[in-house]
Amino acid sequence: MHTTLKTGLGALALSGITMLTATATAGDCSSNNTNTMIAAYGKKADIVTTAVEAGSFNTLAAALEAAGLVGALQGDGPFTVFAPTDEAFAKLPKGTVENLLKPGNKQLLTSILTYHVVSGDVRAKDVIKLDNAATLNGQRAGIEVKGGNVFVAGKQVVSTDIECSNGVIHVIDEVMMPQTDNIPQVAGSAGTFTTLLAALGAADLEGALMGDGPFTVFAPTDAAFAKLPAGTVESLLEPENLDTLKSILLAHVVEGRVYADQVVGLSEVTTLGGAELDVLTKKGTVKIAGSKVSAVDIETANGVIHVIDAVIIPSS
Repeated sequence: MHTTLKTGLGALALSGITMLTATATAGDCSSNNTNTMIAAYGKKADIVTTAVEAGSFNTLAAALEAAGLVGALQGDGPFTVFAPTDEAFAKLPKGTVENLLKPGNKQLLTSILTYHVVSGDVRAKDVIKLDNAATLNGQRAGIEVKGGNVFVAGKQVVSTDIECSNGVIHVIDEVMMPQTDNIPQVAGSAGTFTTLLAALGAADLEGALMGDGPFTVFAPTDAAFAKLPAGTVESLLEPENLDTLKSILLAHVVEGRVYADQVVGLSEVTTLGGAELDVLTKKGTVKIAGSKVSAVDIETANGVIHVIDAVIIPSS
């Protein structure tokens, strides 16, 4: 991977330590029953023990046990946990929790639970300046302040800064749900990437982009493919041209999750196909190898999608 891209990904990993949590007024925290219950245990116990002793996180504790995450959250950390109460879990559709606790759904449960955890001890006072946070799930959770209330991934924070021996807990009123569809599934749901998906299928790359990744895909829309000279797409889909097609498609994929705020700090990226693409940021517009980025940071379970308005053709 190119040095500039590595630097960008390193910044993303580092941002997870400084980017997250929720805030509320001191009065709100002191009057919150959950916070009062936990306060007696803060600084004396790890995150899991503190939550269990509070008595209002039984479902969360059961879920952590089923996912095999108890030991991890009792480790040194530090961690910041957005903890849904039992009432928060009860808001999920009937049968959801029971289904998630089944052994066959351990991977999905783990994905959901790690979406509630951030690396580092991050206090409420630092969050109001942030737009998002990098979770241990790999995806970012958006942060908004509205009407004096703080929302993480759309869920309201109701109590903050509950200190534990290995981190801090912030209480939320609903369970946060990460994106669970992979890159091809998300692209398929959009309805504007039919040519790209057909090309991925023809080049035998669709399965790879359903894998763990993570990947960053600069995805040309159907309109972008339509800009190619007449007959180009049809020709590329011919069996004898599939190597060329594969080379073109791989020029649109970068290793790792590289979000828009990181892309703008780069001068070039190296793709999975080995192509080095110039990144140009000018007056709020970003271009990758001359293709304009028209939409950014579309989350998927195994990466992120940025939409571009033209197909990238590698020089080779």
